[in-house]
Amino acid sequence: MAFGAVEAAGTLVGSGAADAGDEPKSLPTSRFRYNSPLVQVSLIGLVCFCCPGMFNALSGMGGGGQVDHDAANNANTALYTTFAIFGLLGGGIYNVLGPRLTLFAGCSTYILYAGSFLYYNHHSHQTFVIVSGGILGVGAGLLWAGQGAIMTSYPPPSRKGTYISIFWSIFNLGGVIGGLIPFVLNYHRTQSASVNDGTYIAFMCFMSAGTLLSLAILPPSRIIRDDGSRATVVTYSSVSTEGLEILKLFANWKMLLIIPAAWGSNFFYSYQFNNVNGIIFSLRTKGLNNVFYWGAQMIGSLAIGYLLDFSFRSRRKRGLVGISVVAVLGTGIWAGGLANQLRYTDGKWPNKLDFKDSGSSYAGPFVLYFSYGLLDAMFQSLCYWVIGALADDSETLSRYSGFYKGVQSAGAAIAWQVDEHKTPLVSQLIVNWALTSISYPLLAFLIVMAVKDDVSAARGKDLEEKTPEP
Repeated sequence: MAFGAVEAAGTLVGSGAADAGDEPKSLPTSRFRYNSPLVQVSLIGLVCFCCPGMFNALSGMGGGGQVDHDAANNANTALYTTFAIFGLLGGGIYNVLGPRLTLFAGCSTYILYAGSFLYYNHHSHQTFVIVSGGILGVGAGLLWAGQGAIMTSYPPPSRKGTYISIFWSIFNLGGVIGGLIPFVLNYHRTQSASVNDGTYIAFMCFMSAGTLLSLAILPPSRIIRDDGSRATVVTYSSVSTEGLEILKLFANWKMLLIIPAAWGSNFFYSYQFNNVNGIIFSLRTKGLNNVFYWGAQMIGSLAIGYLLDFSFRSRRKRGLVGISVVAVLGTGIWAGGLANQLRYTDGKWPNKLDFKDSGSSYAGPFVLYFSYGLLDAMFQSLCYWVIGALADDSETLSRYSGFYKGVQSAGAAIAWQVDEHKTPLVSQLIVNWALTSISYPLLAFLIVMAVKDDVSAARGKDLEEKTPEP
């Protein structure tokens, strides 16, 4: 009964002057309209700027800003375990509840997580942090399933790479600003220490703003593209329908080919955050490094977005060239990472590098960490572009995005425990390198077999299959 009420309410919200299936009688006059894909993708970017963007900055300091990484590692394991479940279910929940309720519920859990580290600063009890991590996993699954549906279904098919890069740049600006917070607030604390209370309070303020901003997201039926077409013809689904459609994903050969890329796309965070930034650098330098790590993601997403949308006329060729570029760049960066890792195979770096005091010794590891951020954005933007090229309707893409995030989070849950159990750092790096390398030929095969160059024909077929027989 509750879901039926939500469905009815969603139908009222989705209806305007015209029915969801009607095309507007005149072309929109501005791409900066509230109901334009550009504005809505930018809004979801701002939501993620405030919530997961600040979470990334918090995690990027290593150990959630704590000297002892155990609490953060265990919290992240709980987080990504529940994230794996609700990331998978999130697409179905989004199709039942719509974007506003889904995103609002998801965003609110980030505030609790940051608050748990504020509590840990005073009491050093892991239980609250771990429980908060598990709750955040539920919320993150809802948020990212909704974000994936919005980012891949609202834009026009020929410009999905551009809109993905716009989102990724705004989202990662949160990591940049979030990196500045601990850098400024802990600038004079050059010795190893946990970050101060003000750092966590600042994160909570940003996350609260993002939670409120999520209420500004419009449902897909109200989005009108610049050519006058609506983003999608959608009616809110039912629990039974979504449960069945989610189960079908495990037999969908397209999703099976994406599994290695999804599994590896967050697997490397524990290594990069804890064992590169967390081990090598001083407290204040960790915050500064994160400014550039997430800044590099903005550059990487814009570069790969341009390549995937504008480099060649053939969409399939653009995808294959994009994979080739990311593969070559990724191989070079991970090779550089291996060379650096061989300098401290025991996981100990006695003299922490400081941006101000270490001189030229700081340059090499800094460039490496910057490059890791660049590669992360290019790899994940590529994955989202491939997912967005497989369909054009919000319902299907919300499930695809949820599947991607669910598998991604399952990999991350294991990765944090791999680090918690003190797995040799060289082994961690090689596994990360191998996971991304395996993904490239599988994504290329998926593009060759499933991505069509005739976008309009593919879209028409998609809509035809969803239209019931009279």
